[in-house]
Amino acid sequence: MLKDKTAIVSGASRGIGKTIVLELAAEGINIAFNFAQNKQAALALEQEVEKLGVKVKASRVDIRDFKAVSKWVEDTKKFFGGLDILINNAGIINDKALMFMEPEDWKNVIDTNLGGVFNLTRASIIGFLKQKSGNIVNITSVSGLTGQARQTNYAASKAGIIGFTKSLAKEVARYNIRVNAIAPGFIETDMLKGLKETYKSDLLKRIPLARFGKPEEVAKIVKFLISDSANYITGQTIIIDGGLSISNESYR
Repeated sequence: MLKDKTAIVSGASRGIGKTIVLELAAEGINIAFNFAQNKQAALALEQEVEKLGVKVKASRVDIRDFKAVSKWVEDTKKFFGGLDILINNAGIINDKALMFMEPEDWKNVIDTNLGGVFNLTRASIIGFLKQKSGNIVNITSVSGLTGQARQTNYAASKAGIIGFTKSLAKEVARYNIRVNAIAPGFIETDMLKGLKETYKSDLLKRIPLARFGKPEEVAKIVKFLISDSANYITGQTIIIDGGLSISNESYR
């Protein structure tokens, strides 16, 4: 039932976003995705998706810019002939103790992570309402549920996405539009690779399953949530963290 549908995936040139793109494309879904800086990686992903036999279009779009995002959505609908699925994945991180956090450090993270979700969803929602169908999945984080020292900006943005998801789900359910979120813990991406080995070893002690998650595991939950198997699920946040958020251990 997913074949020949069209999805927008934000922030998809690498990491979890890239894996989501490939997972959905393998199901026959046409893909539009944006990137901020890495054009080479975006073009490489575009070529990889084309080999799966679906239509794909990569665009450089600043997710913080409402006008640019709105144009991207309209161009996507014209190029593909419609829009069925929205995956809000774009996000950044800029960890600092609050006493050292500058207003710009706060604003950049909030505007990208939470403002980007507003911009892209606001640009897409009218079309979903008119066609009386649509599926939205927002990528949040366990930090938005449990908090994390030195992440007041990031945790606030991700907690905001959870509230956004619940509120919008109630607002649009009568129009056959479902809205859910996924809260990953520590996933094997470039961000995780950049951490010191001693810190990663310490993190593993706090994860009951004693391993980090894989991007493919997140992507498969996205695929489930947009499928007919999840037709009675909306307004939910699915946690994928190896048990980190239920562990008695706390972040240091």
